[in-house]
Amino acid sequence: MFEFLFKYPGTVFHKGQFVLLTPWPVWLLVLAVLAAAGLLLWHVRRNHGLLTGARPVVIWLLETAMIALLLFMIWHPAISIATLRPQQNVVAVMVDDSRSMAIKDGGETRGAQAAALLGHKLLAALGEKFQVRLYRFGKDAERIQKTAQLTGAAPATRIGDSLEQVLAESATLPLGAVVLLSDGADNSGGIDLDTISRIRRRHIPVHTIGLGREKLDKDIEVMDAVLPTHALPNSRLTALVTFRQYGFAGKKAMLSLRDGGKVLASREVELKGDGAPQSEAVLFNAGSPGPKTLEIAIEPLAGEENPDNNSIRRVVNVESRKPRILYIEGEPRWEFKFIRRAAEDDSSLQLASMLRTTQNKIYRQGISDPHELEEGFPAKAEELFAYQGLIIGSVEATYFTSTQQDLIREFANRRGGGILFLGGRFALAEGGYSRSPLAELLPVRLPESKGTFHRDFSNQQLTAQGRASLICRLVEDPERNATRWNTMPQLANYNEAGEAKPGAVVLMNVAPAGRRPSPLLVTENYGRGRTAVFASSGSWRWRMWQDHNDTTHATFWQQLLRYLVSASPGQGAASTPRAILSDETKLTLRAEVRDKTFTPVANAVVEARIVGPDGATASVEMTPQPLEEGAYTAEWSAEKPGSYVAEIVAGRDKEELGRDVVVFRREDGVAENFRTTQNRELLEKLAEQTGGRYYTAAGAGKLAEEISYSEAGITTRETKDLWDMPVVFLLALLLRGSEWVLRRRGGVV
Repeated sequence: MFEFLFKYPGTVFHKGQFVLLTPWPVWLLVLAVLAAAGLLLWHVRRNHGLLTGARPVVIWLLETAMIALLLFMIWHPAISIATLRPQQNVVAVMVDDSRSMAIKDGGETRGAQAAALLGHKLLAALGEKFQVRLYRFGKDAERIQKTAQLTGAAPATRIGDSLEQVLAESATLPLGAVVLLSDGADNSGGIDLDTISRIRRRHIPVHTIGLGREKLDKDIEVMDAVLPTHALPNSRLTALVTFRQYGFAGKKAMLSLRDGGKVLASREVELKGDGAPQSEAVLFNAGSPGPKTLEIAIEPLAGEENPDNNSIRRVVNVESRKPRILYIEGEPRWEFKFIRRAAEDDSSLQLASMLRTTQNKIYRQGISDPHELEEGFPAKAEELFAYQGLIIGSVEATYFTSTQQDLIREFANRRGGGILFLGGRFALAEGGYSRSPLAELLPVRLPESKGTFHRDFSNQQLTAQGRASLICRLVEDPERNATRWNTMPQLANYNEAGEAKPGAVVLMNVAPAGRRPSPLLVTENYGRGRTAVFASSGSWRWRMWQDHNDTTHATFWQQLLRYLVSASPGQGAASTPRAILSDETKLTLRAEVRDKTFTPVANAVVEARIVGPDGATASVEMTPQPLEEGAYTAEWSAEKPGSYVAEIVAGRDKEELGRDVVVFRREDGVAENFRTTQNRELLEKLAEQTGGRYYTAAGAGKLAEEISYSEAGITTRETKDLWDMPVVFLLALLLRGSEWVLRRRGGVV
């Protein structure tokens, strides 16, 4: 219909440039239209006859539009467009040959549909105008001579990499366009902007032909699972699993997490709307130290078309380290005793404490040697930064010197440690923290006034964020956990903590009788670390007022202390952008190296020692990044599938600075199990951003004609007249017909 009305395909108008072929200037056209409009207005006002109301004005507008249309046609409008010269340009035809193309849609595989589409007319039609190069691609592109060489066996789809390869091979050729036949099931996370930019710089349009169904009738697909890559032994962890389904809305399925054959956690979930991403959390125990490969799966339901996409794997390194926490308390009190007892019951933590018993006397506990903390609170970065966590109890802000306050701030900001501020008689606003440099660290804005410490029995209330937080998870089931908190003993006291800062998360409020609730437990990220406030010193009643076998108090404090230190990096911190390599081998290892004051080290010697799934070892030297001080990277190839452990060791001048472990896994033959439906969005976006067009298999017959309009390769410019388009005649007929109807109804015809 579009071509019938406008004479040319839409591509001509999209890519062409509008021109007026007459030598007369455009201002003369505008002047002529205005003159005609003035004459017509004078004529209508003088000879409107029986016409009344708005009819004369409408007739004037219709006549003016008619004259403007005729004058516009006299100026000879046209479209100037670049077209490829016949037989002087190359067109690359790329056919997806991955395993997803072997999926049958309507009794025929997608690969067979592509071969039939090319063999029926398309290749012959393209060959009449261009030199055609045929490629198949999966992880990379390979030139072939005929469609019979398509096998549908490639283990992965890398559209961007394959396009880059074809463009590189055609760098010296007049490449006019690329035709890509695929279901769009790319396994590399999409086509990066650099690839798109390189294609656009060469003005090469990529025309895409989409194959395959856009959704399955019945299917559940696990899309992602997010969980920590590092954990302390026996930590509670959350895996946030995202999936989508078609055809099972309202039904229930079992979501499970396994370590080998052992089920660590499972829960029943209700499936929501078709095609909508759904996220569910699964809580599990990290267990004993060591690298672990976890399988997250939804049990297949009856009638599922593709059960292979119901599970994914993730890796977690459960570390054997014991983070150290420094706890400074300004006065003897019950809270101090019970926090220490909870920490001592956790074999994964070490708590060193200093208790001010008199103004000038400190009682030390949990120290590693007799000289630790003997001079009081650390005044040097290397001494304070040896700890991963810091708890500041009921002690005035002025107790710390300005140097120590700067160190405390840098403890979170530069060192990446966790800091917890407790409530008490000399804490928070009562201790002058609102007017000290340490106020910047707090996740709350403290009141400026005194009298904010209250010895009132008060209830605690979980917020919505607290219900989801592992810190406050006493019972696995969220509803039972909320009920458990509602039945907890009251706090013995609390501090008014003011209001939470933007970006802070309030996990729990204190609700005193007759007063407004105020923040009790608040957390926030700060620099490389994190900070928190627990605005009470009365949680000890949770232990004293319950059965002696009840572990609620210890569980809460152990989880809060683990939160403080679980993400605190060492002097050497290792990572990798992708811990799971799906049908690929290349891996980037990264390390950040710092000295004892956690200042980046630019001249370290950094080595990655890698142990593969068969026990084979390899060593890779990591090189410094020129634009990022203290950062080192290395490229490595995992040749065999399985789990790998890489230990990063950094040193300088025969001194070891730090070491860390990163776990990753290579998996073969799994990438094509996911996103087996046509990713039309990716194909449309690729075509749009490169100046091409997306076609369905049924509409691909137009491609051979429209592909000629390109600015790549060897081109010539054509000028296509617009004055004789059928739509112009129809518009003129509409204008004159509308005027006649108005005159007829007014009785002047």
